[in-house]
Amino acid sequence: MAKVLGDKDKDKLLNIIEERYIQSLESRKLSTVKGWNEIESRLRRHWSKLWSLSQMETSGGEPRLISVDDQGNLLFIDCSEETPAGRRNVCYDREALESRKKHKPKTSCLDMCQEMGVELLSEYEYRDLQKIYDLDLRTSSWVKTPDKIRKLGGALFCDRRYDTVFLYHNGAESYYSTRGFRAKLEI
Repeated sequence: MAKVLGDKDKDKLLNIIEERYIQSLESRKLSTVKGWNEIESRLRRHWSKLWSLSQMETSGGEPRLISVDDQGNLLFIDCSEETPAGRRNVCYDREALESRKKHKPKTSCLDMCQEMGVELLSEYEYRDLQKIYDLDLRTSSWVKTPDKIRKLGGALFCDRRYDTVFLYHNGAESYYSTRGFRAKLEI
């Protein structure tokens, strides 16, 4: 599959991202401010990454620009109110998927990340995101799991309940209609 967006799709995505950028500025939820022209210019220099950003969008992630570092790198993270609908019902990784004897999900969280060209949020990134937005009030999201836990068959996920972010564990092969994952993309 070609991982390239057509011009119309690029323009449509840029319009969506710009609208969210303006909303973030107005609500003061953007930590580092750069002008939209500078941001758009950087995006246009990295068209290959724009495909990954479009994958975040089309799977329901509603990616937003969260920060711009000193080198001008843009950090986009899924900010949909609930875990992205197009990324639910997935176990943690390929090993977990292959270990299931019955009722296998279609894919895994880490396989989807690789296909989309994005990274899974860590627990700390998830917690930082929750300082900006109240997310996953009815759903949960897989987060990067330390190798020690994964080698023992487990995986970690987070959600927000009672105005608190919780970290939980589950078997990596588990999957639920209310659990998916949030991703990040640095451009």
